[in-house]
Amino acid sequence: MLNFISQAIAKFFSFFKSLQVKQFLPIVLIGFLLLNISAAPSRRETQQVIKKLDQTVHQEDSTRPKTTGEWEQQYRETEGRPVERIKRIGEQSAEAVKDFGSMYVDTAKRSAKALDD
Repeated sequence: MLNFISQAIAKFFSFFKSLQVKQFLPIVLIGFLLLNISAAPSRRETQQVIKKLDQTVHQEDSTRPKTTGEWEQQYRETEGRPVERIKRIGEQSAEAVKDFGSMYVDTAKRSAKALDD
């Protein structure tokens, strides 16, 4: 029995040596640090980011819904009225194409200016 235990310990140490402790230890330390350091922003910073994103999303006077909440509200408004829903989809698609077209022209102008410089 004692011989069996000593063989098991010898096998464990030979396995431990084969792991190359010099490479294993830094990985364990980095993993420990990443799991224990909190990188979450404070509540105030989170609210400021949400407010800034909301301003950015709604900077244009567009009637198209831009957030999930707006899409869900519009869905509830047109629930059970497929004709109204299709009409809104058509209007919003036309507006989206118009918005994309104006963005494309602006980007093309800025790119052409950059190429000239």
